[in-house]
Amino acid sequence: MKVGIMGASGYVGGELLRLLLLHPNVEVTFLTSRQYSGEYIHRVHPNLRGMTKLKFINLNSSKIINSCDLLFMAVPHGTSSKSLPKILETGIRVIDTSADFRLKNPNDYPKWYNWEHPCPELLEEAVYGLPELHREEIKKTKFVACPGCDAISAILALAPIIKEDKIEKNKIIVDVKIGSSGAGAKPSLSSHHAERSGVVRPYKPVGHRHTPEIEQELNALAEGEVTISMSSHAVNMVRGILATCHTFVTSPLTITDVWRSYRGFYQGEPFIRLVRDRKGIFRFPDPKILVGSNYCDIGFEIDNRANRLVVMSAIDNLIKGSAGIAVQNMNIMLGLDERIGLEHPGLHPV
Repeated sequence: MKVGIMGASGYVGGELLRLLLLHPNVEVTFLTSRQYSGEYIHRVHPNLRGMTKLKFINLNSSKIINSCDLLFMAVPHGTSSKSLPKILETGIRVIDTSADFRLKNPNDYPKWYNWEHPCPELLEEAVYGLPELHREEIKKTKFVACPGCDAISAILALAPIIKEDKIEKNKIIVDVKIGSSGAGAKPSLSSHHAERSGVVRPYKPVGHRHTPEIEQELNALAEGEVTISMSSHAVNMVRGILATCHTFVTSPLTITDVWRSYRGFYQGEPFIRLVRDRKGIFRFPDPKILVGSNYCDIGFEIDNRANRLVVMSAIDNLIKGSAGIAVQNMNIMLGLDERIGLEHPGLHPV
């Protein structure tokens, strides 16, 4: 299978390339970047020196049509929706890592992204690329819209307990802490080392654009409408997300009840790990030990005094949060074992 990456110079594009160059079932045929056209890959992604002789090229429609069977789009939000309709017409399979096709309701785009969707007719065609919820749809589609990284961590944390209707659906608080790579490769004042180092900075206390994704997916599982209250913080790490989800139970739950819910829902899932240990410092999910891996670790604790169930999930925002889940989706679309190229554990220490 010949694959290309559109927008390969960013952090997600670099991680896609790292994973795909080692994948036994695909050949990377081209990589686009307007800024770095003509440059060798290692000039932007120095960790890939010696792994490929490819250079970045400018976007060329005929190159896409003639040189790949599947295209990964790792371009900024609002970009893929302008070029994707013509690409899909050629029959090429597409996996889009941007936000352009995640939401099914076109009215959500002006509200959350401040632009009108140019091709709303494709929103229903795009399959939301979360394998744990949409594996069968992904198998049949030619067009996957990968979820947002914050949304992935929250949805995977909450899905089992939402489906069993054991919590108050209008009283769910999602507190997310994310590393600096989540802001992308383009520098800004907020990413300047002197301003970013050492921070725990609230950057979106309300109105985070991943909120409608979380509600969209959880509403499909719930009896009744789900309301998510989400707050995000930039923290002093490069990679990783920790989502701490505060929920309030409608009737008392035991630890065994919660274990049963999560084990049943995620039985057989290759990249979900349940973490609730009694010893050591890694008793609950911790993004530090997931760097470079496609795993999502989920843990919980019960607060009987306040009728509260706290569910925590951790991922690497660039792997399970973007490039890794994109490759997982590709494997499913091609009928391959979805673990191929993704089974390596996180690094420790890092």
